Formats: sequence, structure tokens, C-alpha cells
Amino acid sequence: MPIKLAYEPVPSHKENPLTGISEVLVLILLICGILIIPRMLKPAPASAGRKKQIRTFGPKLRAGIVISVIYPVVCTLIIKPWQGDTVLFISVALLPVALAWALVWILSAKKN
Repeated sequence: MPIKLAYEPVPSHKENPLTGISEVLVLILLICGILIIPRMLKPAPASAGRKKQIRTFGPKLRAGIVISVIYPVVCTLIIKPWQGDTVLFISVALLPVALAWALVWILSAKKN
């Protein structure tokens, strides 16, 4: 008595040998469409020797970024929101960080 399989065997790709080639061609087409064609359509503007000023973050802003990452991580380890204290975690860990950055954003607009 032959063994009955609970699943159908997967058909092989011998039916269409160009499957792999067409996938490679699609990838080449996507790369060309993303990288090469936009450069051909829109040339870069000629700069008159002006350098872009790269804005660096000051020590206060860097400290704020580090604190806004470390504070929720520490709160996560203390509160353990995966055990059901999700509302407490949001109100103690995430809301103060979001409000602090909103305040920084508002105050930075007044300076400029």
C-alpha cells in the first residue's frame, strides 16, 4: 500500500527556465530606475563655490538625545510594560520625552 502524502509536492521550475533571468532583469531595471534615470532627468545645480554649512549638534542637544533614549529604556526595565502596565509606561516614559522635545521645538522657533 503506497504512503499518502498530506501535501502536494511543489512543482519544479523546469516548466519555465527563464524565471531566474527575468528576476535578475527586474532587479537591474529597478536599480536603473532608482539610481541612474533621476540623474539623467534632473542635472545637479551648478554651485558657485559655496559650501554647504553642516549643522553640528551642541552638547545640550546631544545630551537631550542620549537622555531621551536612555530614560525610556530604564523605565521599560523598571515598569515592565509587557506584563500589563502599558498605560503607566506610556504616561511615565514616553509622554515626558515627547513633551520635552515638543518644548525644545517650540523654544527653538522663538530663538530664530
